[in-house]
Amino acid sequence: MGNHVESKGPETLKSKSLENTSEDNSHELIKYKKTGKIKKEFYEQELAKLQSELVKLQFWVKRKGMKVIVLFEGRDAAGKGGVIKRLTEPMNPRGCRVVALDKPSDKERTQWYFQRYVTHFPSAGEIVIFDRSWYNRAGIERVMGFCTDEEYEQFLRTCPEFERMLVRSGIILLKYWFSVSDDEQEHRLRERTVNPAKRWKFSAMDLESWDKWSEYSKAKDMMFRFTDTNLCPWYVVSSDQKKTARLNCISHFLQSISYEDVTPEEVEFPARTIAESYVRPPMDEQTFVPEKY
Repeated sequence: MGNHVESKGPETLKSKSLENTSEDNSHELIKYKKTGKIKKEFYEQELAKLQSELVKLQFWVKRKGMKVIVLFEGRDAAGKGGVIKRLTEPMNPRGCRVVALDKPSDKERTQWYFQRYVTHFPSAGEIVIFDRSWYNRAGIERVMGFCTDEEYEQFLRTCPEFERMLVRSGIILLKYWFSVSDDEQEHRLRERTVNPAKRWKFSAMDLESWDKWSEYSKAKDMMFRFTDTNLCPWYVVSSDQKKTARLNCISHFLQSISYEDVTPEEVEFPARTIAESYVRPPMDEQTFVPEKY
């Protein structure tokens, strides 16, 4: 990672209501276990506060017609999906989209490399989250030999220019790299193979890349060397502890975008008008789902 002297990335401003998210009533709870892990009660309290701020942020993004792109990168099982889930959970899906592309088709392989990503970019008032992005070329494609040396070198040269173009066009671009230790990654990958609810997360590619820890480390170092710029920096999230990583990442995301609370005011519902001439059909004429619970 390069040594940066000046401040990097979006101006660090935040909603005033975010300033005290870790203070109000938090003294009433024991925050951490003896092992150093965050306690469930404190985690849920802080997550609720952050998610309420995410709602305010989305209203502001829509009001101002902002365009926001967030990239999530890192090793397999680094915890990206868990953060994305908590980040998008409280927001309106019509204005916050998650893009997780499959491997390119034969047609897409003939296109300009960035082309299939650009088609998913936000319109005014939208937030788009990439669960893996164009950095596939600097990571898995490089390590697994899915691209040529010439394609890889071309990517490292053009990617910084591509991202500068995005920022200069008015797009807010945030890049997060999730850093997980080899022991923790192994633990999570093994859990995926035995837990039916997580089995879908484990693929043949995970197994193929398992023995390439050093190769992935070298690829990540080279990627940072070329693309960790003052205008579009990488923000590293320590993710061995999932709950802490989620709070840290969401908090940083909120602090990276200047916003104000423009949440619509509460609505008072008038008394409902009942049409006396309308007669509802008998309930026993309808087929209900059996109430097993």
